[in-house]
Amino acid sequence: MTDFLTEELIYKKSPQEITSMLYEACIDNLEGAISALKKKDYFTSNKLLKKSNDILYRLDAGINYEAGIIADQLDALYDYMSEKLIEANIKKDVSAVEEVLKILTELSTSWNEALKNKSSVQPNTIRQKNLAYEKHILTMN
Repeated sequence: MTDFLTEELIYKKSPQEITSMLYEACIDNLEGAISALKKKDYFTSNKLLKKSNDILYRLDAGINYEAGIIADQLDALYDYMSEKLIEANIKKDVSAVEEVLKILTELSTSWNEALKNKSSVQPNTIRQKNLAYEKHILTMN
């Protein structure tokens, strides 16, 4: 996240875009924590792991449970990653942080791919709805 984020910019983002930003921030923090752990800079690694855990809690709180089974699975995955980071922070375990980073990177990649696909499909869907509306109006006259 190299861009400077203002409150106004964040308000202009969709919930899906904010989720993407949270994934990106968490990945950045995890990469920094891994680097700090390897340097035995436990103060910095602790700070970055706590930030990552906070982001996971925020992601977990934002789950739409009306989405069905996927929401429950995502909830369980966030909980697993959170517990893994707490354990990694206590034990100073780089491999545990790398495991969470791998999972989160895959989630982020999938999420961003879904966002791209949604934005390319959405205008077509809106157009179809408009055409259906117009057809309905024309048949009523």
